[in-house]
Amino acid sequence: MLTALRIVSVIEGLSYLFLLYCAIYLKRIMGDAHAIETPGAIHGGLFVAFCLFLLLCWQTKKIGFQKSVLLFIASLLPFGFLWIEGQLKKLR
Repeated sequence: MLTALRIVSVIEGLSYLFLLYCAIYLKRIMGDAHAIETPGAIHGGLFVAFCLFLLLCWQTKKIGFQKSVLLFIASLLPFGFLWIEGQLKKLR
């Protein structure tokens, strides 16, 4: 379960960075109003998957409640997935 959480975390974090690129460069600078529709939907699905895997890891007692909250908060930051990866490697 932790391996799946690590994989989803990295993919979700990279999709977040790509979404920020689309929102800032393609939408705001290049003027493409529809640039964030597809990347936004993909990132949203990956974020939901991350939250579900995090919940499963917490419920199966692989990750404590406080660590789960910290991991969730870190997932909201653009490069938070790098910190999450380091924390999940320690739990392995």
